[in-house]
Amino acid sequence: MDQVRDNTAASQYELDIDGETVFARYRKADGVLIILWVEAPPALRGSGAASRLMKLLGQEAAANKWSIVPVCGYAAAWLRRSPEFRSLVA
Repeated sequence: MDQVRDNTAASQYELDIDGETVFARYRKADGVLIILWVEAPPALRGSGAASRLMKLLGQEAAANKWSIVPVCGYAAAWLRRSPEFRSLVA
């Protein structure tokens, strides 16, 4: 089971997969999770790693009753395609 880590010092959520780390840089303010950038290392690109991270972020936001503002183009596209989490977009 995937487990996301909130690296508050770097303001990013991280997910380790096969010895590599996919991450999403963020800001949080007043019940809003602002996703600034999502990035997977080259070894994980095309593997669904970023999608796995986004699903975990959606679950985290839903559990905490946060809205999401996707600044990152990948995050915005992923949320548009996700019926489960689309309603979280502010």
